Amino acid sequence: MSTLVIVESPTKARTIRNFLPSTYRVEASMGHVRDLPSSAEEIPEAVKGEKWAQLGVNVEADFEPLYVIPKDKKKIVKELKDALKDATELILATDEDREGESISWHLLQILKPKVPIKRMVFHEITREAIRDALTHCRDIDNRVVQAQETRRILDRLVGYTLSPLLWKKIAWGLSAGRVQSVAVRLLVRRERERRAFRQGSYWDLKALLEKGKISFDAKLVTVGNVKVANGSDFDENTGQIISGRRVLLLNEEQARALLSRIQNKPWTVGNIEERPVTRKPSPPFTTSTLQQEANRKLRLGARETMRIAQSLYERGFITYMRTDSVHLSEQAIAAARSCVQELYGSEYLSPQPRKYTTKSKGAQEAHEAIRPAGSTFRTPQQTGLDGIDFRLYDLIWKRTVASQMADSRQTHVTVLTQVEDAGFRSSGKRIDFPGFLRAYVEGSDDPNAALEDQEVILPALKVGDKPNCKDLEAIGHETQPPARYTEASLVKMLESEGVGRPSTYASIIGTIVDRGYAKLIANALIPTFTAFAVTTLLETHFPDLVDTGFTSRMEQTLDEIATGEAKWLPYLQKFYTGETGLATQVKEQESQIDAKVARTVVLENISAKVCIGKFGAYLESESEEGLVKASIPQDLTPADLDPEQVEFLLKQKTEGPEKLGLHPETGEPIFVLIGSYGPYVQLGEVSETNKKPKRASLPKGTDKDSVTLDMAVSLLTLPRLLGTHPETGAKVQANLGMYGPYVVHDQGKVGKDYRSIKPPDDVLTIELDRALELLSQPKAARGRSKATTPLKELGAHPESGEPINVYDGRYGPYVKHGDINASLSKDESVENFTLQRALELLATKEAAGGGKSSSKSKKSTKTAAAKSETATEKTAAKKTTAKKTTTGAKKTTAKKTATATATKKKTT
Repeated sequence: MSTLVIVESPTKARTIRNFLPSTYRVEASMGHVRDLPSSAEEIPEAVKGEKWAQLGVNVEADFEPLYVIPKDKKKIVKELKDALKDATELILATDEDREGESISWHLLQILKPKVPIKRMVFHEITREAIRDALTHCRDIDNRVVQAQETRRILDRLVGYTLSPLLWKKIAWGLSAGRVQSVAVRLLVRRERERRAFRQGSYWDLKALLEKGKISFDAKLVTVGNVKVANGSDFDENTGQIISGRRVLLLNEEQARALLSRIQNKPWTVGNIEERPVTRKPSPPFTTSTLQQEANRKLRLGARETMRIAQSLYERGFITYMRTDSVHLSEQAIAAARSCVQELYGSEYLSPQPRKYTTKSKGAQEAHEAIRPAGSTFRTPQQTGLDGIDFRLYDLIWKRTVASQMADSRQTHVTVLTQVEDAGFRSSGKRIDFPGFLRAYVEGSDDPNAALEDQEVILPALKVGDKPNCKDLEAIGHETQPPARYTEASLVKMLESEGVGRPSTYASIIGTIVDRGYAKLIANALIPTFTAFAVTTLLETHFPDLVDTGFTSRMEQTLDEIATGEAKWLPYLQKFYTGETGLATQVKEQESQIDAKVARTVVLENISAKVCIGKFGAYLESESEEGLVKASIPQDLTPADLDPEQVEFLLKQKTEGPEKLGLHPETGEPIFVLIGSYGPYVQLGEVSETNKKPKRASLPKGTDKDSVTLDMAVSLLTLPRLLGTHPETGAKVQANLGMYGPYVVHDQGKVGKDYRSIKPPDDVLTIELDRALELLSQPKAARGRSKATTPLKELGAHPESGEPINVYDGRYGPYVKHGDINASLSKDESVENFTLQRALELLATKEAAGGGKSSSKSKKSTKTAAAKSETATEKTAAKKTTAKKTTTGAKKTTAKKTATATATKKKTT
């Protein structure tokens, strides 16, 4: 007797095999085994002549889908059929979400098993969970399958009906999507806001006050009992103060005059307010919150986050990663509370177990939050994971454990100080009890380091005190446009609007970037001119399809189909074939859409037309000579295109490129031009005999107007041959690339070794010796933050050789070795703290799973402590001067004069 178990992926299959008896055979379907045809060649011959065949849905036969087995899945299907021949039972163990339920249903349709069938579901891949799932199998939920099928048909109807219209009217290869087009519109709307934004400027004063040798900042808030204007008082569309606001707008002259008037006058504390604040921990992760936090903390895109999370799930480290739920099982709550008790102590445990409930009505994926798998949680250090796998698991572990910790108790302090008729405000924050912040701080991977910036301590003040003014300066500010969406903020917006499902956000954002609707630059999603054109067309002719409310209601209907509250067929009929259905709208609107208008992007303050062409966006303008066209550089976004750039690009076309001068050796002219990939210099003119003149891009951040003839000549020498490598004899060059200047050791077939060139080194002047020095250095790891200066260097670890230092942490000093941190007790001073004592603390922390030790330091630190008394005595003698900081005092790094010098600062 044998049982065939089918899951989606080989990794999942390998993990599950370890938990099942030898009579169970586990195979992978490699995802979906059937789908709607993706190309004409996949359409069966029997229906190729049907007008609906290309759509893949027979709209005239109750929207019957045409399912086919793709070429790359035929071998897998055959293997599954062969495996089923030897089985006496079939268990379908695909994921418990709509996609997983659908995969199981499709497998049944293809395999047509004649043996007993079971549907097994689980949310984590552990021995206990798999064995439990075997005893609680169920049937396939046909309502969930129907909801998934309806969603798939809807997406096909929208995509295959609107995309051909975009090809005809704008450009070939464009696509529209039920959720994708709404997301693109959000990006475009934000970019329009940025373009319409008008900058406002204002001035204020900032003081550095001192009381009892403790310094603190104070900011001007009132003059003569009238509020001083700040950024929130400006209208983004005019750059002026919002109508009706009674505020005092200071310019530079007024700010300096006020500064002079109060410069040496006495300061008096007028009011002190203390407000207790309690912060509760965030709930454990859902799919969308994991994507958001991984983007903020780890700089991971949504697709990369889901890829890593899927791998962790399939290997048994975390629970199912596609979920809308924040619920934790009783088992998970107990495991998290056990971690808190063991690692942080009972005072950090929430008095009662915290139970989170999902607020969104449509939560329909797995029924538990993303958390570490199992009835006991492995600490990140116990998993054996490394790299980005370790970091993502660490994030999930911390968030889950923190969700069962005590509240953080803080006191916010506001001090109002008066000097003549000018009122200043100082804000402080005292953390009375860190609570969950000991384990998890949003926006940072290192709680000890992150918490240093959480608290702002003010000196002990009382009403009537007269602090000294150590410094006073006038500061100019400029308001900033709305921030562009990041992957994290776009996911948050889509979820808050009820558009799409969290499990689909990664692929949606990926499609937006892949199809050229947005560029991901410095973690910001920047819409292209093509996105503007497509969004404008859809807003004008199909407004419902890009309306967040309309799309959200579609999601609600799909949820209702899954629960049996709504019928799928009437909904599809109304959406597609009704009087106001999509098919009817497209027929009516197609003749009304002028292709030339559709390809044109209208931008205010730009006299020329921006058009979408076969090779990207270009400018079009009428001149005395006729119609002039000029390509727009690919890195130039709609919000950044201004009249000056338009004038230069058109002038370059009509009058020819700007000539810098003649090359000193060849006598050929050197030009500065702007092309599709940005500004560059060119040697000679394009002609029949010189079709491809030598060109060189300008270094990133170099303005075309700052290019000199000497710089252009130097750039045209790139790549520069610096010499040969003394060990290999291969050439070493310096050049400019996509990511900036670099040196390269080119060994041909053996490979190329690159190193970035950083200031003060220059790609135009760097020599061979310096290049060899750079090449000898190890490649820098990405994402490493700058190390904090230690309070005290204790010496090297006796076994690993790595340094052991004392740092100033948020809740006092702590000792650090590798990735293990241990706090000093309240009665221990930094000055008298020894290496021996550090080793004892680190050993205790490591035994409790308190940090990820490096490969060199995995031996017991406790043993090392016993061996190191002699080393400790020697090292303790080497004392470094600790940085002396007054408790809670804020440090200023800028040198400031007694009389203030105005500085421009941008504030958001």
